[in-house]
Amino acid sequence: MRAVRVHEYGTAPSVDEVPDPRVRGPWDVLVRVDAAGVCRTDLHIVEGQWARKSGVALPYVLGHENAGTVVEIGSAVTNVLVGDKVILHPLVTCGLCRPCRAGDDVHCENSSFPGIDADGGMAELLLTNARSCVKLAEGLAPVDAAALADAGLTAYHAVRRAVPLLYPGAHVVLVGAGGLGHIGIQVLTALSPAELTVVDRSREALRVAGELGAEHTVVADGAHVDAVMEITGGRGAQVVLDFVGEGGTEREGVAMTRDAGSYFVIGYGGALDVSTIDLVSREISVVGNLVGSYNDLDELMHLAARGRVRQRTRTYPLEAAPQAFDDLDHGRLPGARAVLEPVTG
Repeated sequence: MRAVRVHEYGTAPSVDEVPDPRVRGPWDVLVRVDAAGVCRTDLHIVEGQWARKSGVALPYVLGHENAGTVVEIGSAVTNVLVGDKVILHPLVTCGLCRPCRAGDDVHCENSSFPGIDADGGMAELLLTNARSCVKLAEGLAPVDAAALADAGLTAYHAVRRAVPLLYPGAHVVLVGAGGLGHIGIQVLTALSPAELTVVDRSREALRVAGELGAEHTVVADGAHVDAVMEITGGRGAQVVLDFVGEGGTEREGVAMTRDAGSYFVIGYGGALDVSTIDLVSREISVVGNLVGSYNDLDELMHLAARGRVRQRTRTYPLEAAPQAFDDLDHGRLPGARAVLEPVTG
């Protein structure tokens, strides 16, 4: 089969011929990958940011946002059948450890993470397990759902955690209305009554944010922190959701958070430098956010099936993966996600 692989950090991935994966265990599920999202994390992987954390051996197949069609199942699988359209939770989990039994499977003690620490789904086939499969509602195509498997799931997870803090009359600021952020906006408008301000450098992304329900949009032009403070009456927001997490948004995000508020970090790549006396005196909470649980993904699929969450996508054939990476890296996808289609027709 064809697959997109990293051979050397700092070098663009290539499309290679590799052996097909095969069902071996009773809980295995083999999926024909109809759509695979290209995530900013994939860029960070190619840059080498995940090399120490993942410990993966090169070369390996990228791709952790996957949806497709079940083509083979192990003997114990009962929740999906051959021919079912599915989206895959990005982790392959055990179901037996304490986090899994508590519904916190994203912290499974025995998990693998295809596309991060094992071969992923930017390929014609992907081997996963029954616990990762969420069946898609009729009419929800894999190409329209794939990027929700991580970007959408991460956005949903962060917003879901913030919702209890966002009562009617509260204010939430979302920084970065790109691939993750535009999904976060939709989840916020679906789940929260709070007033929403979106900050981004792209006027096009802000235009889309307004269409999706943001009450206020602010261009990140150097004066945006002051603009947000003016919108919030000089107090800042109860919650700031930072979908960028680098390039200065870390400092600005804290500055836009009101006393006793919460700064949610979703994007990454930068560093947070906050004096402890500021954290204590202002009682600000800093909340890290990883990808969501299986239940988060299931809930998100219900919103997607009802049309409450949609993503703008640009599709590429598998052979054009290097171009998709380059378009994402150079900001040519404002408010949209790149999705590879390994199998078409």
